[in-house]
Amino acid sequence: MELSTAGYIIPAAFILDLVLGDPTRLPHPIRWLGRAITVGEPFFRNLRLKLSVSGALFAISLIAGTWTLTFVLMKTAQYIHPLVKAGVEILTLYYCISIRSLESSAMAVFRALTQSRIDDARAKVALIVGRNVEHLNPEEISRATVETVGENLVDGVISPLFYAAIGGIPLAMAYKMINTLDSMIGYKNDKYRDFGKVAARIDDIANFIPARLSIPVISLAAQIIDGKGARTFQTALSEGANHTSPNAGYSEAAFAGALGIRLGGPSYYHGRLASKPFLGIPFTQINSNHIKKACDLMILSSLIWMVVLVGILYILSFLIS
Repeated sequence: MELSTAGYIIPAAFILDLVLGDPTRLPHPIRWLGRAITVGEPFFRNLRLKLSVSGALFAISLIAGTWTLTFVLMKTAQYIHPLVKAGVEILTLYYCISIRSLESSAMAVFRALTQSRIDDARAKVALIVGRNVEHLNPEEISRATVETVGENLVDGVISPLFYAAIGGIPLAMAYKMINTLDSMIGYKNDKYRDFGKVAARIDDIANFIPARLSIPVISLAAQIIDGKGARTFQTALSEGANHTSPNAGYSEAAFAGALGIRLGGPSYYHGRLASKPFLGIPFTQINSNHIKKACDLMILSSLIWMVVLVGILYILSFLIS
């Protein structure tokens, strides 16, 4: 994606996502990535190598393969016509971001909670979180949903647009493979502790810069919404590193500061208790209304990030020309 075209590719993909969301009946490249992981895992597991080595080869092969296939697709589209390439870039980047689908999933939980359909709320939150949900109460369901909105702002918006801006659509798709690998095999359980170790580390590295860039973006959004920008920024800086994840804590702590709520805390994953620290320690308990506020904060933060990236790309294009 050239600087001269990035100024409209990114906004067009952004608008397309806001309008269409994630249509389940249409072909979706990200689901293809998940299918490639499912199909390829048995082959690499059966290699006569240490699980950590075969897992590393698995992750690197899929990431490199995704970049290569996307690069070839873009070159082929360019060969047909520059307008075809632009259309393919917009469509592919649209599939890489998930603002509308994240908001829709979170608000489905919100509606179930406000209608006292607790079992339904548990079922809906189970679709977007990795923790055990069977015994979650309304407060815990709300907390899990807000945490997911905060964390996935980075995974679903900040990072893919960041990599599209610095390396074009092939790098954005490679990032989505990294993120999909982490979500499918990056677990610290008996099955994936060794095999998924490298995939998880690559995801940590890929999200390191975007996660920290999210702090000023979320802070600005919080300032615009209700003047809580300074508190958001301070909470993210002081508590973001307390999270067990090297990256997720920054956006979650920023959301905690912006909404004035306590996030994190112990949770069960795959039947095991994970003793995660609380973020937003000085703040109050959470309720279902905070889900809607978190979605508003996520959408505005996404818009700010898109505008900032496009602005930087336009400036660079002007300076280079």
